[in-house]
Amino acid sequence: MKTLAVTTLLLIGSNIFMTLAWYGHLRFLEHRPWYIAVVAAWSIALLEYSLQVPANRIGFTKLSLAQLKLLQEAITLVVFVPVAASLFHLRWRWDFAWAGLCLIGAVFFAFRGGLGSG
Repeated sequence: MKTLAVTTLLLIGSNIFMTLAWYGHLRFLEHRPWYIAVVAAWSIALLEYSLQVPANRIGFTKLSLAQLKLLQEAITLVVFVPVAASLFHLRWRWDFAWAGLCLIGAVFFAFRGGLGSG
């Protein structure tokens, strides 16, 4: 269970950085040339990879590749929605909840047989 917790925490951190790398320039660098945004995004992505690569290596010791990927996707949604809401004033829609439930269902089925059974 410790492997799952460490993997999850590292993936949450990496997703925060990646969300900022992918979309932060739209909010903070909107009046700068695109190549400035690219350099900024790559710099942030380096931090993201510094968390994501160890997360995947640690996770893969106990999780199947499918479990690791579905965990990543669920975390992406959990991180993206609040970041998008706070940075871009995203209007809440029930579709977000339904999409989240679908991802939770996917994670449930991926982990139903236990860790690594994927």
